[in-house]
Parts: sequence; structure tokens; C-alpha cells
Amino acid sequence: MIRVMIAEDQAMMGGALAVLLGLEPDLEVVAVVGDGAEIVSRALELRPDVALLDIELPHVSGIEAAALLAAQLPECRVVMVTTFARTGYLQRALDVGARGFLVKDGPAEGLADAIRAVAAGETVIDSELARTAIRARRSPLTPREREVLLAAEDGSSVAAIASRLHLAPATVRNYLSDAITKTATRNRIEAALAARREGWL
Repeated sequence: MIRVMIAEDQAMMGGALAVLLGLEPDLEVVAVVGDGAEIVSRALELRPDVALLDIELPHVSGIEAAALLAAQLPECRVVMVTTFARTGYLQRALDVGARGFLVKDGPAEGLADAIRAVAAGETVIDSELARTAIRARRSPLTPREREVLLAAEDGSSVAAIASRLHLAPATVRNYLSDAITKTATRNRIEAALAARREGWL
């Protein structure tokens, strides 16, 4: 029996996935959580074989949770699911050790097979997204540039970002300038929007 944990912030979607997977004779859904901050503690408690994680979750994203699971519960294999077929998301998910990446509008019958394959040690990636990813460029942002751009998304001032990230204002300006250049945009708001659109944030 393959034990599965689902992380999905839309209760109806999470419930539907649990029912769908529960119909499979070899799959057991052990938990459905709606908040990314719950994923690691529940996984450590329940020890699922596979964690099915939405990317967009409150408090802790699915990608951040996947990185934490890789460090704290490496035997739990992660399958990311998302509404947004962005190659940046795929690259980031694979970088933190996810073994599967599926788009929500894919065929429902493929989900159980993907979970079985990942549980068996295989890697499963949505085929169309995989083809697109081969042609796409990787994120040009460094981890620090990404962090500063994330902090700038809400329109915070340079001083506020510097205080929040414990950096000098001049350093924040440099990171923002580099991010603007790399995204070929005119200002930090455009840079954040462009990076978000590509799945780099």
C-alpha cells in the first residue's frame, strides 16, 4: 500500500483528490492539509510514501515544503501539482528534489499512475511542460536577487526591504538593479511581475 499525503488549499479540490485516489486499491490517503506550514509536521507524524503538493499554498509554498521534506524526510517522495504550467516552477521543483511535476488540467487517470511511478523511484513530468522546459532558459536570478525581488513585490521601500532582510540599503538597490537588468524590465515592479510570470518567484 502506498501512503499518500495531499497538500491543497482549495478544500473541494483536496477532497476530490482524496476520493479519486482512495478508489485505487493500492493507494491510501493518510492526510489532506490546506496550509503549507502544516506539511512537514504532518509528514513527520504520518510518514507518507508520497506527498502530493500544490505549488501555491498559504504561508509555505509547495516548493519550499518540498525542500524541507527532502532535508527532514528524504524517504517521502514529492509530486508537485500546479494550475500554472511554468517552466520556472518545474526547474525550481526539480532543484529541491521533487520527483514528479503535473499540471492540474492533465488527465485524472494519470495521477495514480504517476504516484505509483514516483513511489517506485521514477521521475514523472508533464510531457508538454517537459518539452517546453527543454527550450526555456533557467532563471537568471541568484537566490539573493530572488529574495529581494520577492520582498519588493508588495511595493515596500528600499529601506523597508533592507530592514526586513538585514541588508544595507545600497546592497538592496544593487540586487534590485541586477534583477531589473536580468529580466529586461524598467523597474522593480515590472521585474517582479516578469519573474512571477516565468515561475522564477
